[in-house]
Amino acid sequence: MYVCICNGVTDHQIREAAQSGVASVSELTMRTGCGATCGSCLDMAADLLARFSATHDLPLPVLGLQAA
Repeated sequence: MYVCICNGVTDHQIREAAQSGVASVSELTMRTGCGATCGSCLDMAADLLARFSATHDLPLPVLGLQAA
């Protein structure tokens, strides 16, 4: 779905930005243009960025296990 109508930014683009390490709305704006024109999308963009960042888990290695 479109989050920023002015600049054509979608929730998928915000998810990709979060997965690539974008951590703030200002950085999201610099990378995608989201919120740069009228700003009415910034609340939704911030919510989506927080949600997508929270679900971005890095795989952790399992160490010290021995075969049974």
